[in-house]
Amino acid sequence: MSANLAQEIANLPRQNVAQLRKRFEELFGETTNANNKAWLIKRIAWRLQALAEGGLSERARLRAAQLANEADLRLSPPKPPRSRDTADDPTISSAAAAPWTEVDGRLPLPGTILTRLYKGHQLQITILEQGFAFEGKVYGSLSAVAKAITGSHCNGFHFFRLLKTGSSR
Repeated sequence: MSANLAQEIANLPRQNVAQLRKRFEELFGETTNANNKAWLIKRIAWRLQALAEGGLSERARLRAAQLANEADLRLSPPKPPRSRDTADDPTISSAAAAPWTEVDGRLPLPGTILTRLYKGHQLQITILEQGFAFEGKVYGSLSAVAKAITGSHCNGFHFFRLLKTGSSR
């Protein structure tokens, strides 16, 4: 890298955002709405180096274009299969194992019956495909069921003791 190029790149952090945006326009031939100084510095420094020393090879450009055109790429990896061993937990009995879209890892599969002793009463809540059944009514969340039972708002996962795996509470 030449001394002039190194000096110009070293001076970039001393410039304000308006100056950096102007320099960006000079180098790239287009305006930018970016106001992030660090981003502007990185882009300008890259462009200065690419102009002085050469950019990507034609092979690298073609490969990048090929990768960018593959529209069926996943943005996130698939979730691991859901498995919950209900044999170790005496408060959960599995009535059925229906396929269900995983909403929260703390929830057992639909058809599972949660039991809880509360103020001397044995409570049973059935997990449905869409909601939770308790005493003939369907609720949208465990917190709604807990509120119907206690009369005040509380976290349904804590009330029914469905804490994250590995939690000691």
